[in-house]
Amino acid sequence: MRNKVTKAIFPVAGLGTRFLPATKSVPKEIMTLVDRPLIQYAIDEARAAGIKEFIFVTSRGKGALEDYFDQAPQLESELRKKNKTDLLDILKSTNMESGAIAYLRQHKALGLGHAVWCARRLIGDEPFAVMLPDDVIAGEVPCLQQMVEAYQDTGGNMVAAMEVPRAKASSYGVLDIEEDMGSKVSVKGMVEKPAPGTEPSNLAVIGRYILSPNVLKNLNKMRAGSGGEIQLTDAIAQEIGSKDGVYGFRFRGQRFDCGSKAGFLQATVSFGLAREELRDDLHRYLTEIISTDKAAE
Repeated sequence: MRNKVTKAIFPVAGLGTRFLPATKSVPKEIMTLVDRPLIQYAIDEARAAGIKEFIFVTSRGKGALEDYFDQAPQLESELRKKNKTDLLDILKSTNMESGAIAYLRQHKALGLGHAVWCARRLIGDEPFAVMLPDDVIAGEVPCLQQMVEAYQDTGGNMVAAMEVPRAKASSYGVLDIEEDMGSKVSVKGMVEKPAPGTEPSNLAVIGRYILSPNVLKNLNKMRAGSGGEIQLTDAIAQEIGSKDGVYGFRFRGQRFDCGSKAGFLQATVSFGLAREELRDDLHRYLTEIISTDKAAE
């Protein structure tokens, strides 16, 4: 029986400059997708996968993120007085138990690998997950839960992966596949943001990982890689050929890049249409817009 994955790192130190001016005072992770902040989607996914300890790697100006997961006694009291039990239940789902959540500061923006390395003392010698809240994934079974189930078969290191157009592969970490086993692939190489035309495949890594503690040891020795940052991909790649190995996992679901404005808008429409109480009005509105655009052509 493999060790259970019970700890997850959430790198949330970024400034969110692509969403200025909104992110001047509001952390990007608190921006709402329909009626929940981005970070709540990641937390709910982690909980479904059996995560018990949540480690946030933050930076200055992220106080609102910490407050979000704290209790709000005054608000809860008001809802209780007004007998708004449905809203009270929603509010309680955002609370974290004492000791379940930890916050660490990444003092310098040295890359994703460095952000993960900052949490090394809280991980110790256990397998752990890394979740990037910018990647919101809609699926019948949450993505990380799918990965945890697959990890029980493979062990080692596992990265979520999806097919992308080759023309866009240079924006991702890309897998060099040794053996394709369907939902799982064994990996013989990983290239971070390959130059156009040099990508070994079109299977790109996205923001979900299950990693062995050896990756943290590799990060101890890492120097700046692509873009002058310490790349997590490079530290994972060092485990290729080891007894643990590296695997890609083709998850079932749709990924939205909520780190971009277009991706955030697409996710808003998709998640809005998935909500029964919003679907009809939103669908009607979108149909009217499309009809108007076609008539104007």
